[in-house]
Amino acid sequence: MLSVYPELATLSRAAADLIVAEARAAIADHGVFRVVFSGGSTPKRTFELLATDEFRSQIDWTKVHVFWGDERYVPPTDSQSNEHMARAALLDHVEIPAENIRGMYADGGVESAAAAYEALVQAELGEHKTFDLLMLGVGPDGHTASLFPGEPAVHVTDRLVVAGIGHAGVSERITMTPPLLTRAETVLFLVAGADKAAPMARILTGPENWDETPTQAVARYADNVVWMLDQSAQPR
Repeated sequence: MLSVYPELATLSRAAADLIVAEARAAIADHGVFRVVFSGGSTPKRTFELLATDEFRSQIDWTKVHVFWGDERYVPPTDSQSNEHMARAALLDHVEIPAENIRGMYADGGVESAAAAYEALVQAELGEHKTFDLLMLGVGPDGHTASLFPGEPAVHVTDRLVVAGIGHAGVSERITMTPPLLTRAETVLFLVAGADKAAPMARILTGPENWDETPTQAVARYADNVVWMLDQSAQPR
């Protein structure tokens, strides 16, 4: 499903509505809402909306478990951290138990942190469970999570979480791999900005080339993908 909104504000409100609906449905069905957050600037406004009185009260936050699809290898106190952004915009303003916030960062190096997060996810999901909702974005270069063009992480099939290399900002990254990023009841892509129009065209209709456009490895293989774009990000 692909929906286009006039600007980021209306896109963000639609995303907040969808997250509320997904959370309520998951909690009613199996008592918990497992959601994977993304970083970047696009979801920040959605998180801020979810923290407002209008949205906050619609979710039982004690039954929400938050994970991340990728992270810069910096502590969550660092302003470059995806976890830091989500805490400041949303998690610090809702009644979510601290143990339900499953950040990726851990001391001991990026490889060790990736292995520890993989073990955490395996313990949480087991062999059969899935995430209820997994949020992602798209970079101007066609990357998603920390799967960057030309980097090997996009081709990993025997690991769920690996250390990766970012092409901007912090180079050391932790990222879920395609076998895990596609393991969700719903994969929600939030995409805004004119610099996303060209990669969106490649993702949706271009030849399959994961090294050029890593997002294809998730968008073309997840069972239920929801696209929310602002008007400027429409492929053309």
